[in-house]
Amino acid sequence: MALRTLAVCAIVCFAAGLSVASFASFREFLPGLLQGALVTIEITIGGCVLAVLVAVPAALAKMYGPRPVRWLAVGYIEIFRGTSALVQLFWLFFVLPHFGILLEPLTVAILALGLNVGAYGAEVVRGAVSAVPRGQWEATVALNMPRTLALRRIILPQALVAMIPPWGNLFIELLKATALVSLITITDLAFKAQQMNQITFKTLQIFTIVLVFYLAISTVITAGMRALENWAARGLARGRQ
Repeated sequence: MALRTLAVCAIVCFAAGLSVASFASFREFLPGLLQGALVTIEITIGGCVLAVLVAVPAALAKMYGPRPVRWLAVGYIEIFRGTSALVQLFWLFFVLPHFGILLEPLTVAILALGLNVGAYGAEVVRGAVSAVPRGQWEATVALNMPRTLALRRIILPQALVAMIPPWGNLFIELLKATALVSLITITDLAFKAQQMNQITFKTLQIFTIVLVFYLAISTVITAGMRALENWAARGLARGRQ
């Protein structure tokens, strides 16, 4: 994984004509790009955590909740899946103040992206839970196990293995969507790249480095999710022994 990533980065840099001298010529604004990358990582982590925290209850509410709760879950999922992430970002940033709700731009970014991805994640969770063999449910009923306990101890651990790969894709989509937050005055990686480009006019070098930054972050996400998937699969295998 690491060697493949390094090879891809080397090819990209070579194709863009990035020599050592080129890097030295704009060394002064590399700290700015790194600062923007840290903001992007912060938004990505916050959005991913929020997405998971929202998706699991929304999916379970849609499947097993009483009718009013089910309607709320369905409404949330359909609204955030059926509208643009950019419009959601703008709505939270520009419309909420009309109702007296003022949020920091960073909070708005995490909310918008987390809720957007969480809506898609709810369907991932629902699909994974539905894919658990029906016999598992029947066994919990035969044992007179409460539904909440059955979900926590039997169903969700099995569904976890199936839902991790799709969640990895959603987290990468969230990472890529963070480029939108520069439109609400957040100095993320995309914002810093535009700012440095206006100062130096070294478009090729700057945006190639930004591309490599995004590639590196997405590679870390992919590796982390694969490790989590392997851990969950081993735990499930031990539980079946």
